[in-house]
Amino acid sequence: MSILDSKIPQGPLAEKWTKHKSAIKVVSPANKRKLEVIVVGTGLGGASAAASLAELGYKVKAFCYQDSPRRAHSIAAQGGINAAKNYQNDNDSVFRLFYDTIKGGDYRAREANVYRLAEVSPNIIDQCVAQGVPFGREYGGLLDNRSFGGVLVSRTFYARGQTGQQLLIGAYQALNRQIAKGSVEMYNRHEMLDVVVVDGKARGIIARDLVSGKIKRFGAHAVVVATGGYGNVFFLSTNAMGSNGSAAWQCYKKGAFMSNPCFVQIHPTCIPVHGDQQSKLTLMSESLRNDGRVWVPKKKEDAVKLQKGEIGPNDIADEDRDFYLERRYPSYGNLVPRDVASRAAKERCDAGFGVNAEGKAVFLDFKYSIERLGKDVITARYGNLFQMYEKITDTDPYKEPMMIYPAIHYSMGGTWVDYNLMTTVPGLYSIGEANFSDHGANRLGASALMQGLADGYFVLPYTIGDYLADEIMTPKTDVNAPEFVEAEKAVTDRIEKLFNVKGSKPVDYFHKKLGHIMWDYVGMSRNAEGLKKAIEEIKVIREEFWKDVRIPGELDNLNPELEKAGRVADFLDIGELMARDALDRNESCGGHFREESATEEGEAKRNDEQFTYVSCWEYKGEGQEPVLHKEDLVFENVKLTQRSYK
Repeated sequence: MSILDSKIPQGPLAEKWTKHKSAIKVVSPANKRKLEVIVVGTGLGGASAAASLAELGYKVKAFCYQDSPRRAHSIAAQGGINAAKNYQNDNDSVFRLFYDTIKGGDYRAREANVYRLAEVSPNIIDQCVAQGVPFGREYGGLLDNRSFGGVLVSRTFYARGQTGQQLLIGAYQALNRQIAKGSVEMYNRHEMLDVVVVDGKARGIIARDLVSGKIKRFGAHAVVVATGGYGNVFFLSTNAMGSNGSAAWQCYKKGAFMSNPCFVQIHPTCIPVHGDQQSKLTLMSESLRNDGRVWVPKKKEDAVKLQKGEIGPNDIADEDRDFYLERRYPSYGNLVPRDVASRAAKERCDAGFGVNAEGKAVFLDFKYSIERLGKDVITARYGNLFQMYEKITDTDPYKEPMMIYPAIHYSMGGTWVDYNLMTTVPGLYSIGEANFSDHGANRLGASALMQGLADGYFVLPYTIGDYLADEIMTPKTDVNAPEFVEAEKAVTDRIEKLFNVKGSKPVDYFHKKLGHIMWDYVGMSRNAEGLKKAIEEIKVIREEFWKDVRIPGELDNLNPELEKAGRVADFLDIGELMARDALDRNESCGGHFREESATEEGEAKRNDEQFTYVSCWEYKGEGQEPVLHKEDLVFENVKLTQRSYK
């Protein structure tokens, strides 16, 4: 048997999930009460999974590093959530959502997983409406839809510009109900620092109480990691400051393979960097591209005047504006996928047509939609986003175009999982952005919320039973077992080693240096020479970090700098693996753009003969090179073609 058994069911694509649910094992209600499950992370994936598993009868322990589950970063999602409801009667379907997602990911995802995602998507909307999520509605009261990038239909449900917040409140309500019933033990301000494996199976975690600094052991029959992505390896990203890849990385070091780590998403509509003291970037929702038009000046001399502040955008006549997305991609226009829009913006700015002082921005203009629809309509759709933009930039987007530029946003790569969402470590599951499974090399807008809730509400509650059915005679996990003692000691030793370096430079010094290397060599455009340089430079920074990092405060107390130091130590390792993966994948696909593999028009050029696989990296120990395994991707229902959005 292959070491990578994806457990994809046989049979026609549209029947796989139904047949699989019929075939897998089920745990009786009486036996569910005997079984404990740990869920790490309380975003849309984690909160929905914890609530659903507790509702089924399992005993659940849930963990988040924030002071409340509803502060999870899912709350920051703005634009919407996709579902194949076809409410607009525009010929949408489950298959069309499946195909758009496969194509959007540049044919680097599993057909079976993506079809299941599309298949359960309508259930998510019904679930959330029942919870009271205030989705946008048309005048007659019916649910409204938007369009998002990479599709030709309107299938995105939204709650103004704060969809993630409203969906998370729904999942949070469901979670709180289970907490009140005693079915979920909630551990706020606890950070998972290791997963404990006993006899080859995940049996618990080691966590640090971030308030007291105490290291604690927690046991269970299965562990679910729902801790999001690793985008903050770039330092500047749209992720929350605390978002990190450490939980998934500890799973990797305990035997869970890491898949496609080089696949990260660059979001095309972010507020540009201003100054070198910035700590994060702000996203402007992709939904804005429904009504905003992206442009730069046609004449380079106009761009130079804009950069010098000699003229403003409204001084440039319509005929002197280059609506470059509409020009290059007439079918999709401003709603091309994120990777395409990002590279197009970079190309214009690199050619000297950028519009801010640094030449690293393009315009997103609402003048035309305000003229067509009226200011009140645009305010109703995007009012909170316009207000946020004005507060940050001191520019009124009703009167002047927004300035936007691409930024790191999402991680398509993550922990390898099979069809049941289980990693290569039995009993260890990974859901939502933490796994690799559904988006290939590029995620379509409004699909992250869809995946998180699909995994938590409608997939994991079924598939985890297949594993736990064989654990009903397993007694409660003994947290005094040697494996727990050893794991706790390893965590404590690492924290003490970090704290006792007593160097001269703060954690952010090293994080920023890493971020510059990642953006320059492992960012929007990559080549072999740069990737090799990145790997070597990261090794140098890592060595310096462990010799010269300075962590103030106390070891056994509240210490945010100590938390950051542990995460940056992991980011250094994650960054190196990303560069290795990008170097190995000598093709361009989705968000992974290798300069050596481009079409004459500068578009991504795949190499299907050599790279139609999922890269799966196995940890071999500190200082050892990881081993690459490959899961071949088989396409039986779609034809592999070079993507075109023209």
